[in-house]
Amino acid sequence: MRHIAELPDARADSAPEAPCLADDTTTLTNAEFRERVRIAVSALHRAGVRAGEVVAVVLPNRVELVVTLFAAWQLGAAVTPVNPGLTSDEIRYQIEDSGATVVVGEPDTAGVTLDVARLAHPAGPVAAAPAEGPALIIYTSGTTGRPKGVVLDHANLAAMCSMIIEALGLDRTDHSLLVLPLFHVNGIVVSVLSPLLAGGHTTLAGKFSASGFLRTVERVRPTYFSAVPAIYALLVAQPRTHRPDLSSLRRVICGAAPMPAELIARFEERFGVPIVEGYGLSEGTCASTLNPVSGPRKPGTVGLPLPGQTVAIMDPDGNLLGAGESGEVVVRGPNVMRGYLGNPEATAQTVVDGWLHTGDVGRFDADGYLILVDRIKDLIIRGGENLYPKEIENALYRHPAVHEAAVVGVPDPVLGEVPVAHVVTVPEAAVTAAELTDHCRGVLAPFKVPAAIVVTAELPRNAVGKIDKKQLRALAVRA
Repeated sequence: MRHIAELPDARADSAPEAPCLADDTTTLTNAEFRERVRIAVSALHRAGVRAGEVVAVVLPNRVELVVTLFAAWQLGAAVTPVNPGLTSDEIRYQIEDSGATVVVGEPDTAGVTLDVARLAHPAGPVAAAPAEGPALIIYTSGTTGRPKGVVLDHANLAAMCSMIIEALGLDRTDHSLLVLPLFHVNGIVVSVLSPLLAGGHTTLAGKFSASGFLRTVERVRPTYFSAVPAIYALLVAQPRTHRPDLSSLRRVICGAAPMPAELIARFEERFGVPIVEGYGLSEGTCASTLNPVSGPRKPGTVGLPLPGQTVAIMDPDGNLLGAGESGEVVVRGPNVMRGYLGNPEATAQTVVDGWLHTGDVGRFDADGYLILVDRIKDLIIRGGENLYPKEIENALYRHPAVHEAAVVGVPDPVLGEVPVAHVVTVPEAAVTAAELTDHCRGVLAPFKVPAAIVVTAELPRNAVGKIDKKQLRALAVRA
């Protein structure tokens, strides 16, 4: 197989009756998947899709989204997956910014030009011609303004999938359960493309609920899934009386945001499944480090650099730093994006001399494991002292009543900024803000202790499940 777009044919030729892809309503063998892709190729071609163009897909996690990916690629087009939960204006912005010529989705969705139902209507064959150009345009979450389109080409995807398959040891016996959204590169690469390329298969889970997801694991028997810390926190919070059969899971993966070591320990103790934590950005086609599957895993770190990538620590002057020294995490390798769509200035600021500047502060320990300190932009300067919210959050997680914690800087007329913590407690725990403040005084220097602690029922999140600190800052300003 020379090109990722040829995967449906390669799988159907080698094992036509083997399982390939499933969702809540549809189960496809390799042969059926190839046929669905061929029909979709014809439908997209009739709608005007040609090589070099962009197809937007506004769908929840379902087999038609994956079918559209491969159909567009076989026509030489790129795909931009759109979060169907966005507002009509936000959807139109992504469609227009990406230059999409065809929009696949439900008829009542903003901007749709091709009803998803037409992807299943047989039509005449079309000669496919996969290109080597852009494959995906993934839009960032827009925490610093309008979302930017991250352009990933087929070489990026091929390199990234190869790294994931090697690092996780994926093979034809693996069965991935997709829980993350397919408008996010983690869902596409780790949970769909990599297992399919390795000869395994994928099941797309429906709308997430903790109890429902555990029942799905029992029913479909996956060997792994990839999720974010928020999902693991919800699973750990399930009643102890619920004892699901998770014996099919060989390991589970965590990414998108650092996971507190305490939460990893709680999950592994509760469910007996090892968590493999990794780190990466959409701009790096998903992952750059991963705790080894076979080898020492270090909770509190995000693991070792993936094979084929160079991950380093750089100071503000562009000098690379040694083990134990903190600075900006930078990445180079075949996984680094082609750039931000139509935004050469932002691209030039982010990729400098081949190094992808992540905006994250980190350091390597003596064994070469990456420890993330925090986001550069999340740094709090309190009366001239630099504070990293993650350090304060980790201190809060050491209290047994703390389920989740998020610390943000809020304006202060004297000190400039002060840290404020937002805390969700474990079910049925009774703890006050004063008690949590006393706990922090016992483990943090006085200037790092939060100026206030807010105990709340839940924390705001963005579309991929990360805690939305931008919203927390806005709440503080309005208060």
